[in-house]
Amino acid sequence: MQNEMNEAWSLMLEKLNSWVETLTSMMPNMILALFVILITVILSRISSRYISRLLNYRIDSPSVRNLLSTFISIFVIALGLFLALGILNLDKALTSILAGAGVAGLAIGLALQGTLSNTFAGIFLAFKDVMSVGDFIETDNYSGTVDQITLRYIKLREPDNNIVIIPNKIITENPFKNYGLTQQVRTSVTCGVSYDSDLEEVKNIAISAIQRNFPVSEDNEIEFYYTSFGDSSINFLLRFWVKAITSLSIMEAKSKAIELIKSDFDINHIDIPYPIRSIKMDSKIT
Repeated sequence: MQNEMNEAWSLMLEKLNSWVETLTSMMPNMILALFVILITVILSRISSRYISRLLNYRIDSPSVRNLLSTFISIFVIALGLFLALGILNLDKALTSILAGAGVAGLAIGLALQGTLSNTFAGIFLAFKDVMSVGDFIETDNYSGTVDQITLRYIKLREPDNNIVIIPNKIITENPFKNYGLTQQVRTSVTCGVSYDSDLEEVKNIAISAIQRNFPVSEDNEIEFYYTSFGDSSINFLLRFWVKAITSLSIMEAKSKAIELIKSDFDINHIDIPYPIRSIKMDSKIT
C-alpha cells in the first residue's frame, strides 16, 4: 500500500513538473498573446468610434450606424483572438472554433431568416441614396413622410398623422415612389371655356397667370393643349413644373394655379361654363 502511494505521488509530481516546464516555455507566447488581445480591444474601441463618426455623415439612422460600428468592433476582436490562439500554437482549438461558428451561423441564419432579410434591407437603404428621413414616399398602397429608418422597418407618417410600420424588405422588393429624389415635379390643371371665347387669348392668359407665380426655365416650359369639344365648353390641359417634395406641396400648387387662372379669366371676362341642359317642349299640348 505504501509503495502504491509513493508511486502515485511520484507520477503527480512528474505531471506537475511537466506542466510547470510547459508553462515556463510558453510564458513568452502567453505574454505576447495577452498583449495582442489588449491591443485588439483598444483598436476595436478606436475603430468603432471612428466608423460611427464617419457613418454619421452618410447614414441618418442611429441603429444602423451602431450596428455597423459594432460589427467592425467584433471583427477586430475576433481577429485578435485568432491571432492569439495562433501564437499559443492552439491550431486545433482554432479549427474547432471556426467549425463551430460556421454551424452555429447556419442555424441562426435559418432561424432568423425574416429578421436578417429586413436587417440587410435596412443596411441597403441606409447606404443607397434612395430614401432619407423626411422624404415623402408612396409604397404598398401607403403614402407619407419617412419619420425613421431602423434595421427592421420604416416608420411612415401619413398625411392624417397615422403611423405605418413597413418592413424594410417590402420597400426593397417592391416599387416605391420617392418625391424627395427630385426637387421639381410636373402637375396639371384641366378647365373649359365657352365656345364663343377667343382661344388664342385664353391660352395666353392662362400661361401668363402661371408664369407670374411659378418659375419657368428653358427645360421646364409651360405646356398648354386644347383637348376636346365638351358638351358646354372647349376643354384644355395646362401642365407646369413646381418645386415640391411632397404630394401636399403639389396639391397646394395646383390649388393656387386654379385660383390664378379663375381670377385672370374673370378680369378678362372669359366664361368658364357649367353644364347646361335645354328642354324643348312641344307647343301643341292638348
